[in-house]
Amino acid sequence: MCGIAGFCNGDFDWQQNINRMNDRMAHRGPDASGIWASEDKQVVLGHRRLSILDLTSGGAQPMESYNKRYVIAYNGEIYNHAELKEKLIKEKKVTAFKGTSDTEVLLEAVSAYGMEETLRMSKGMFAIALYDKKERMLFLSRDRVGEKPLYYGFVGDQTFAFASDINSLKTLDNFKNPVNKGILETYFRYGYIPAPYSIYEGIYKLEPGKMLEMKYPFREYKISTYWSMKDAAYYGQTHLFKGSEEEAAEELERLLKAAIRGQMIADVPIGAFLSAGIDSSTIVSLMQDISERNVRTFTIGLWEKEFNEAEIAGEIAAHLGTEHTELYITEQDAKQVIPKLGTMFGEPFADSSQIPTYLVSRMTREHVTVSLSGDGGDELFCGYQTYGSIDRIWKKAAKIPTFVRKPVSAAILHSPKGKSGALATRARLLGASGIEDMYRRSEIAEGINLISKEVLRELSGRGKKEDISCPTAMDTYQDGFLPDEQHNLMLMDMLQYHPDDILAKVDRTAMAVSLETRVPMLDKDVIEFAWSLPIAYKKQGDVTKKILRDILYKYVPKELVERPKTGFAIPLHQWLKQPELREWAESLLDGKTIKEQMLLNVDAVEKMWEDFIERDIWRSQIWYVLMFLAAEF
Repeated sequence: MCGIAGFCNGDFDWQQNINRMNDRMAHRGPDASGIWASEDKQVVLGHRRLSILDLTSGGAQPMESYNKRYVIAYNGEIYNHAELKEKLIKEKKVTAFKGTSDTEVLLEAVSAYGMEETLRMSKGMFAIALYDKKERMLFLSRDRVGEKPLYYGFVGDQTFAFASDINSLKTLDNFKNPVNKGILETYFRYGYIPAPYSIYEGIYKLEPGKMLEMKYPFREYKISTYWSMKDAAYYGQTHLFKGSEEEAAEELERLLKAAIRGQMIADVPIGAFLSAGIDSSTIVSLMQDISERNVRTFTIGLWEKEFNEAEIAGEIAAHLGTEHTELYITEQDAKQVIPKLGTMFGEPFADSSQIPTYLVSRMTREHVTVSLSGDGGDELFCGYQTYGSIDRIWKKAAKIPTFVRKPVSAAILHSPKGKSGALATRARLLGASGIEDMYRRSEIAEGINLISKEVLRELSGRGKKEDISCPTAMDTYQDGFLPDEQHNLMLMDMLQYHPDDILAKVDRTAMAVSLETRVPMLDKDVIEFAWSLPIAYKKQGDVTKKILRDILYKYVPKELVERPKTGFAIPLHQWLKQPELREWAESLLDGKTIKEQMLLNVDAVEKMWEDFIERDIWRSQIWYVLMFLAAEF
């Protein structure tokens, strides 16, 4: 796990600028820093290293290939690098390797097979910058699911730049990119900024499974897809697994064990996050089963009993025999973390579980350098209760003729009482054209009310549609793309919510303390197999993630797991009313400051806060606004 950066056509002191870019993301790679520049200084690469495999200088980056044609700056891990190494030697592409790093294997695979074919063969998490000196071609690529971040775009008049951390781009001498006002409504709808957009105009996130190519003179680029989540889902759902549920569980267990075995390879201490949930408990159970020693597990708890899962997690750890560590967090812990969040993410990000995720990462990093997590289980195995609730609501709404529902929905939404709150939510759902549309509409869609009238006037006055609208993967999802309705909802989440919220949260908070996180559920083979399963193997009545439970109950007694799940969240609505956090919030919500910024509607923001303080009306957008105002951009 590291950080990469670089630029082409830098009209400034190249060495000072790349060093600043590296320094700004030192937390991503505290062990070493490296830079490389082409002879004409047209292409510059930077790297910060967190040493995981081959702790010697043999794994240092940027790294050149044996034939001197390619140079790479790479962030992540290639879990099947041993198999790729064996293939290269067997086919006599390489006679011997200098070190034991996966970077060297990746680089020589590119030399032997080309960039795109290497990406197709590689299993792992990564953001890669690779320069072909012979063709004067720059390649950027990102892993299949989006575990590792990669920002890119033009700054100044001609400089093309990229980095793992958007804050690194801001250190460039010619960075003057304005705020992307067109993405504000989307941010206040979701609480995060979905790929390919960022908070800045002209700066983008490379989407998962994509490869960017750019040739000298580095004025234009093209983006292609080397792997598609949509294609994998469609193929799986149109070629369903034919075996029994028991056979499916056996195959999934085999695939998960293979993924975990590959992801437990490291030259540094390794452990796992453990909550009381099905996903992390399954991962830890399988880790412990294949490990020769007690796995180290880490849990955080809350003193507020209704939000606490630490006791149950401790019981699961005791049953499995892991070496378990837990930390109870308090309001004071949250107070100390919150001011750091603005710089940690580099752009507005408002999933409040960012706080406990940071705290468990910080505690874990005191003991290990790598931690496995159970992320991905909800989206791949129908774990969210929302999927079932949306299904029930849609079946009721669909009984009302469309020609009745849509006009009634529109009338309510255009009425004074239909602008916000529960009535607005019901009206939006009533106007849905299908279950996918209803899922889109279930997101908070009142963000436009928080944007200043000046910004709305500016956006409406722009001539180009792309300057006004920032369509997301949710917005453009084709209704009925998959045969099964529940799988459509899961795919929508895997295309947007999972990479842009869940994985972004885990990456930024863990990297803030230099902890590498790995996600076995997101192994390519596991994902493709999961999409081939019938919905009945995932959900039966109110029982979610059925196939994962079938695996887990082989290792953990059912009664230890079958308890109400509280979720990985903190009681923000309670804590923000306490004196210190309320003072912090109200300092951000100062009307004068908001007016000077000219991005938010002061009256709407003040009304929302007043409703919360005086009438105890909590809206998620309160935190969205606070994180927007706290972010440094």
